[in-house]
Amino acid sequence: MTWLYLVVAVVCEVGATLSLKGSESVPLLYGVVAVGYVAAFVCLTLALKRGLGLGVAYGIWAAAGVAITAAASRFLFDEPLTRKMVAGIGFIITGVLLMEIGAAH
Repeated sequence: MTWLYLVVAVVCEVGATLSLKGSESVPLLYGVVAVGYVAAFVCLTLALKRGLGLGVAYGIWAAAGVAITAAASRFLFDEPLTRKMVAGIGFIITGVLLMEIGAAH
């Protein structure tokens, strides 16, 4: 259940961030932004209360958020996603994996 809360936190955060970009043309999306960010922090808090380490949880949340938001904004908003950007996302994911491995010891 702990990991499910973290996944929901990531999904809510990405949804809120994408809605923030979309609110440029549809101001009603500000409500989605507010609800999404609140839900993300509530779910992150629930994951932490169930024993997930803060460094690991935040690292996964941030890395997944960056990767998914970058990919989604490429398709939704026609923003660039260059090879260098993809490599950077790969480095972020590698760093988070190393934190996870390090936390297990």
